Amino acid sequence: MIGIQMNMGGAPHVKTGMEASHRVEPALRPLPSAPQRSPAPRTPADPARLGWLDALRGIAALVVVFDHSSYAFMAEFRAELMPEFNTSRYGIMVFFLVSGYIIPASLERRGCVRTFWIGRVFRIYPLWAAVVAAVLVANVVGVAQIRDFDGQSFATVAAAHVTLLQELLGTPNLLLVLWTLSYEMAFYLLVVALFSLRLHQRSAPVAVTLAVLAAVSVTVASALPVSALTDAVGTGPLVAVAAIAMVVAICCASGTSAALRVSGGVLGGVLGLVLVAFNSTVPMWEGLVILAVMFLGTAVYRAESGESTWRYAACTAVVVVACAVGAAYAYGDGSHFTRRAWILSFLLAVLTFGVGLAVRRRLIPRPLMWLGTISYSVYLVHPVLLAVTDGTIGRWRENKPLLELAFYAVLLPLCVMTYRYIEAPGQAVGRKVARRVRRPGRESVPPGSNGGPGPKRSGTSPP
Repeated sequence: MIGIQMNMGGAPHVKTGMEASHRVEPALRPLPSAPQRSPAPRTPADPARLGWLDALRGIAALVVVFDHSSYAFMAEFRAELMPEFNTSRYGIMVFFLVSGYIIPASLERRGCVRTFWIGRVFRIYPLWAAVVAAVLVANVVGVAQIRDFDGQSFATVAAAHVTLLQELLGTPNLLLVLWTLSYEMAFYLLVVALFSLRLHQRSAPVAVTLAVLAAVSVTVASALPVSALTDAVGTGPLVAVAAIAMVVAICCASGTSAALRVSGGVLGGVLGLVLVAFNSTVPMWEGLVILAVMFLGTAVYRAESGESTWRYAACTAVVVVACAVGAAYAYGDGSHFTRRAWILSFLLAVLTFGVGLAVRRRLIPRPLMWLGTISYSVYLVHPVLLAVTDGTIGRWRENKPLLELAFYAVLLPLCVMTYRYIEAPGQAVGRKVARRVRRPGRESVPPGSNGGPGPKRSGTSPP
């Protein structure tokens, strides 16, 4: 979505468990005068930048592209498939699981909230800005048409989109795919909150709590409409309050005062959770399931890095999956929702992540890793290209597989270009800025935390 890649370089080499049990590295011991720290967690072996995560993102991106392009080129096939299998939800859930695995590890590897946010900004916004500008230009020249914003002012729409929270603020997305970045941003805020409160290692309890709340909310929140806060206070005031709160939260959480960091973290976490629970455009249960799924990804990372046990992670997965499936089943079918399609897509997404995890130490096909590297571009660029094709050649009622293949043939080289000339330079600038603002010896690692290096960041980005 943004969340996403979601990661989004490198970390110091960490010995595997077998190597560490036979060799001691005196150079890694803290100096006698240095404050003692808990032993660093064991980091997963990642000779290919955690290539299995890149591969998962690549697969997810292709599936999401097919879901959207099938409206135009495979309409008959789509009409038969969608009641049985929701391709969009499948791809998105894979994205969210990968983001959950990577994002908290990225923050903990840095050990600094300030540089974490700098990394997020320069990872997400350059391509986001380019895509938004492209669709606006396409609209002006008449080759694409942007959606109606229900009479909302330009300032409201712009402010909501700049926060990336527009999906949770009652503002229609300029591009449909941007909705996932809102959940990515809410997840970032929650991750920073837990980190600031020294609760970041309790990923499994957080995932279970969110999943249980999702299951309960199907019944107790059935009378609560979607976008309830927008209905109560209005879009403009809500956007203004949320934007200010988000800026204050990030600035305080990135500060040097411990009290400010905690206050900012809590403010951001509350903001993200409240918006997901009470102002999503999806039912409350699904918004909470999305967050639970991301924290499930984090729980898997904890087990892989040795901070937790695999049994604990497996039990967490069972609870999250059971609550999600139960919530979807209890919600029932609707005009744009079939529970069997949602449940099947969700289960296959979890299974796909599990298969990727199982083969993580095997050789990953380079084409899939390459697709994962450019998956953020694939995710954001394809709706712009679709808008152009809609405005030029139009949509077809019958299946046109050759046009579908031609769409991919144009999209992928274009995404290689956007990655090379927009994404990669943006990341490079972000790393330079982070090095400049980070003061040696002034870490934001919470006292008592492991503070060890996380996995090397994947080349992928938020969905």
